[in-house]
Amino acid sequence: MRVESVRGAMPPGGPDDDEFEELRADEGNAMVRLFDEYGRGQRLRFAVGGAASVVSTLMELVPAFLLGVAIDSFFSSGRPFRLPFVPEAWLPAAPLEQFLLLIGLLAGSHVLGATLGWVNSWAWNGFSQHFQHEVRVDAYDAMQRRELSFFDDRQTGEVMSILNNDVNQLEGFLTNSFNQGISIVFRVGGMGLAMLWLNWKLGIVPTLIIPALGLASYVFVKRIHPKYQEVRSSVGKLNSQLENNLGGIEVVKSYTTEEVETGRVEDSSREYLDAQWDAITTRIKFWPTLRLVTAAGYTATFLIGGYWVMAERGVVAEPLPFFNGPGLTAGLLVTFLSYSRRFVYPMRQFGQIVNDYQYAEAAGERIVGLLDTDPGVTDAREAVELETVAGRVTYDDVSFSYETDEGGDEQVLQNVSFDVEPGEMVGLVGPTGAGKTTLMKLLMRMYDVDSGEVRVDGTDVREVTLRSLREHVGYVSQEPYLFYGTVKENIAYGHPDATDEDVEAAAKAAGAHEFVVDLKDGYETKVGERGVKLSGGQRQRVSIARAVLKDPDILILDEATSHVDNETEAVIQNSLEDLIAERTAFAIAHRLSTVRHADTILVMDDGELVEQGTHDELLRADGLYATLWRVQVGEVDALPEEFLDRAAGGSARVGDDD
Repeated sequence: MRVESVRGAMPPGGPDDDEFEELRADEGNAMVRLFDEYGRGQRLRFAVGGAASVVSTLMELVPAFLLGVAIDSFFSSGRPFRLPFVPEAWLPAAPLEQFLLLIGLLAGSHVLGATLGWVNSWAWNGFSQHFQHEVRVDAYDAMQRRELSFFDDRQTGEVMSILNNDVNQLEGFLTNSFNQGISIVFRVGGMGLAMLWLNWKLGIVPTLIIPALGLASYVFVKRIHPKYQEVRSSVGKLNSQLENNLGGIEVVKSYTTEEVETGRVEDSSREYLDAQWDAITTRIKFWPTLRLVTAAGYTATFLIGGYWVMAERGVVAEPLPFFNGPGLTAGLLVTFLSYSRRFVYPMRQFGQIVNDYQYAEAAGERIVGLLDTDPGVTDAREAVELETVAGRVTYDDVSFSYETDEGGDEQVLQNVSFDVEPGEMVGLVGPTGAGKTTLMKLLMRMYDVDSGEVRVDGTDVREVTLRSLREHVGYVSQEPYLFYGTVKENIAYGHPDATDEDVEAAAKAAGAHEFVVDLKDGYETKVGERGVKLSGGQRQRVSIARAVLKDPDILILDEATSHVDNETEAVIQNSLEDLIAERTAFAIAHRLSTVRHADTILVMDDGELVEQGTHDELLRADGLYATLWRVQVGEVDALPEEFLDRAAGGSARVGDDD
């Protein structure tokens, strides 16, 4: 039974178009580009595999030729026993010995062909697997070096589609189709030359099909390539839908929207089905065309060659014009028919190779587009290393905006300026959507400012290397992320040489040690994907421990205690006092009690810095901070009417950053 979906209602974060359309390589050939760059390091494997394929293919010429010699010398016309390129004096005189020589050559050709086939498989698979490995690693590296806004606008499933599906498509083409293509080229070329050498007149007949096949392939390529681009895009969107739903399975179940989500998956799957079926219907029209053309070539060879032999033996009276004269025997015709069959039928395989190539080319375009697109946030050409950091931070008239889906700009920060001295504790507060988190991400260069400067110790952060900048900054997100692995591995993330004592000390500073030792396997306990086996508060404390172990010069706590209860918050705050006292620290908080003892509190509202001072100073100023404080302590009756109206209407737009 079909589940009706909500037509026109996109799932959260699900765009209608291809999120990677702008990444497609629009110049040159993507496969040639990838092969030129990643094939160089595998030249030996490629050469060995290619040579083995060529010689193995040429060995296929031997059995049919030997069969023709045997028919003419022993079973039919009794022609003298001869082998090309072999002096007559080297050949045995007795018919039985001649026959046994043919059998030995036949067996030898098969053994050599099989051996070379094994060499080809070993070398070629090694080439394709290493090629795929290097492309995937570089594609991932290019992906993770993209600016944060790149990931803000794309779904995880779509990103994974490039790293897995598109790269695997390349591997499939290289392992099978490319190897077969080389074999077919030399099989067709070798047998074509052999037929022309044996009898050039009859050899013309099967070779005439090559232009027809070339024309059919050209038309097919022009029609199928855009269809395969649509297939690759629809695969990515289907992956995004599945990843989106599985990642939010708890929400789906709690809101009993299984039927709605099944409908959305069906819509995405239907889009893939339609794109794939469109490509299939084009493809299946191509195969019969190839079959008819190749069958016509084989039939014509049999017809003309058979009539020619019958005319030579007097079975028919009138020879054909042009195709006549001595030189075509029954044995040679058998050799011709065998070659002709092996000549024309591989051309049908060539159609599958063209099809696979177009599929791989569509995948390669997205990979090359990703590899060749420069990240939006990069090191300046003369960027220097940020070495010793005292911790002075300056925001000088900073403005920043996000690019909207419609191509415009949405202003997030406007003309923000403040100075922080080394070792100061700074609190950032304000309504949701005021721009607090974005403000801190500019310090780490997750984004670059539109105007103004962010400076560390007097140096613009754009003038230092990204790596050295981020090595000096620790960040604890309001949404803690744990990797699949153990508690110990997550705390020591980024510091693989950390000792057990270092990890335990960091856990104690973050208030995590007590619950960790109570886990079944202690610090070796697996946390599950995204840390699902731990509570929100436990994940937060592990995340804080990770930052503690990093021991940064500048520490950013983005709602670091938002997922813990009051008792745990008190433990963490006490543990962090020593840590914060030794470095410059920023704490984004909705619980104003978290930052009331900060040296300076910055109050953000609608992207602007509206107030600045200590807790007591801000209360005396009776501005926005004082109003927020009254909300926290329950003095609702004392709130200004303007604030209540704004709160009722929603002070922040949906999707705005804190």
